[in-house]
This record gives sequence, C-alpha cells and structure tokens, in this order.
Amino acid sequence: MSPITKAGFVIAGSLVMLAALSPLLASWDTVQRQELTARLEAPDSHHLLGRDQLGRDLAARIIYGARVSMLVGISVVAISSVLGVIIGVFSGYKGGWTDRIFSGFLFNVFMSFPGILLAIAMVAFLGPSIKNLIIALSVIGWVGYARLMRAQALKVREFDFVTAARALGAGDFHIIIKHILPNSIQPLIVQASLGMAGAILAEAGMSFLGLGVPEPTPSWGKMIDDSREFWFTAPHLFIFPGLMIALAVLSFNFIGDGLRERLDPKQDR
Repeated sequence: MSPITKAGFVIAGSLVMLAALSPLLASWDTVQRQELTARLEAPDSHHLLGRDQLGRDLAARIIYGARVSMLVGISVVAISSVLGVIIGVFSGYKGGWTDRIFSGFLFNVFMSFPGILLAIAMVAFLGPSIKNLIIALSVIGWVGYARLMRAQALKVREFDFVTAARALGAGDFHIIIKHILPNSIQPLIVQASLGMAGAILAEAGMSFLGLGVPEPTPSWGKMIDDSREFWFTAPHLFIFPGLMIALAVLSFNFIGDGLRERLDPKQDR
C-alpha cells in the first residue's frame, strides 16, 4: 500500500472519529452560543480557530460539521450502492428485454439530466433538510453503481463456473448471490470510496447554495457561504471549513486510487 493511500486512510479515519466523538469534543451549547462582542475574533489560545460572524466558536462548529459531511457521505453511498447493485446485477444477468428497459431507457433518462441540477430541484421542492439532501443525492448517485455492476454481471455470467452452476440446476438467485456478486465486488469498493468524496463535495455545494441542512446545524459548505462578506476582514471563516472539505475529499480519493491499484491486476502489471 502506497504512503498516499495510507495517509488517505488515516485522514478519513480521523474524520470519522471526529464525527463520532463530536458530542464529547464540543458541546451543542458551545456550537450555538453567540457572543456578538467577540464576533470575527481571530484564532487564539482559547478559541483555536477563532469565532464566526455571530461570535460562535468556529472549532466547535467545524467539529459538528464533520457529522453532517460523514453522515451524508456514508448514507448516500450506502443507499446508492445497494440500489445500484440490485438494479445493475439484475439487468446485466437477465439481459434481453429486462436489460433494454433498465440500461437502454432508465439509465439514459437519469443520465440525461445534470446530476447537481436534479438534486437542487428535488431539495428545492422537498425543502432543505438532511433527509431530503440524502434522498436527492442518492437519486442521482445510484446510476453510476448500476452501470458498473451491469457491466460486471454481463462479464461474469459468461464464465465457466456460472455455466456449470446453471447446468447443475442452480437458480438465478443462488447464482447471483454465490457467483456474480462475489466476483463483481472489487470495482464496487473502489467506486464507493470515490463516491464518498463526491457525496461530501456535493453536500458542501448544496449547503453553500442554501439547500443543505438548515440552521442552527453547522455545515462546512454553509459556513463558507456565511463567510462571503468577511473574506478580507476575517479569512479564517472560510479557510478552515475549506481545508476540512479539501482534506475529506482528498482522503477518499487517495483511498479509491489506492484500492484500484491494489485490486486491479492490470494496474499491478
């Protein structure tokens, strides 16, 4: 495993631990407490990352913002991958008119719309909330997993051991569970790690546009949006949330690249 991949695992693991332990690291009262007399204060020994435009502790808000990013990323990847695996494997394995309906029509319909615009429209219609944000990002994210698993199923179903299992009387469900999925899972792991980075970045973008989690729940993207009026007078308001987004996205991209090199024999050669 390369040093970059190890660094990705360390950073991603640290962010997950930060999100999980956020109630122990910073109380919710600290996140909400406003001190207008101390607004826009620069980092010091008492407030390591400074204060925001309402005098709230920026470090505490960044810690709680990690919860939103990790929750959205993990939830979107879990929902999208499960839905994509079911549809993609079924489409690729069955073939024929079933595959034409899914890959020839359904996939193309979802891919014909710009993903982020579809997510914006859905959240604008349903209303800003973390649940609606997860639903919107999952709706636009499952197609990539479905296309990947369809391609894998089309390839694996022609292998000799699948033909032998079918000749011995194994049913479709048994073949999919015992043969198709185990031999198609490696690209899915890589896709899921890269999908985490995409989901975190999409959540930040949606929150920046005001379509993420509503106040007072902190979000890195929303924190950058709130800092637009103070970029020259208080640059720490956007530097630290921006660094957290960059670290999160880079870490999962590093993991995805490392897993691809590790699991793909062609890359190894």
